[in-house]
Amino acid sequence: MSALTVLALLGLATPALAVKAATYFALGDSYSSGVGAGSYGNSGSCKRSANAYPQLWANKHAGTNFTFLACSGARTGDVLNQANSITSAATLVTVSVGGNDAGFVDVITKCTLGSDQDCVNRVNTAKDYATNTLPGLLTTVYNKIKSKAPNARLIVVGYPRFYAVPGSCGTGLSDAKRSAINGGIDVATGVLSQRAQAAGATFVDVRGSFTGHNICASGESYLNSLTFPVDESYHPTVAGQAKGYYPPLAAVTG
Repeated sequence: MSALTVLALLGLATPALAVKAATYFALGDSYSSGVGAGSYGNSGSCKRSANAYPQLWANKHAGTNFTFLACSGARTGDVLNQANSITSAATLVTVSVGGNDAGFVDVITKCTLGSDQDCVNRVNTAKDYATNTLPGLLTTVYNKIKSKAPNARLIVVGYPRFYAVPGSCGTGLSDAKRSAINGGIDVATGVLSQRAQAAGATFVDVRGSFTGHNICASGESYLNSLTFPVDESYHPTVAGQAKGYYPPLAAVTG
């Protein structure tokens, strides 16, 4: 009988092998920095929230060496600059980007102030951009990240649909506008997913976890509607980060 077997019979468990702590870099735009979820500390205009899903992930994984680089307003070019800070020791990188490139702010402005047709037209322009121009920009970003962190797992994180259609909101945007905006998000999601797959990355689709918690849904809202400060409108709340973003990320990372 081996010594190991004797120890097991005596109930003297040998120490488990230590799991190497993650070296995690969180890149991206306002949906990763946590705009809308408050508690921004000293992050200035980047608005990196203590309630954002990257910070929640780091908090829940003891020993994580965490670098929070996501910043409000970031486009693909900005994320390329963020990627310069990644080290070859990285084992996990998350990124959300593309919405600002496709004109997220202008879409919401046009849909808020214009007619139904103005909104549909602007969303269609954004869809064209997402389909024809954004893929190349995303590929450049993903390739840059992979070159900086060849041994890291790259996870691309998507965006939620904003609205429940039809929903419980009696005022605000028409259902035609809400449907158009959701449709634009669906097109962007398809592009993000396809480009992530092509880059060998994992895509995390958060639309399901936000379903029933979108603006105008009957359940607890995970998204701010039109609010002040204005830049926090249409961004996840504290609950949106914790219940909408974190669970699908945790589902693929453990």
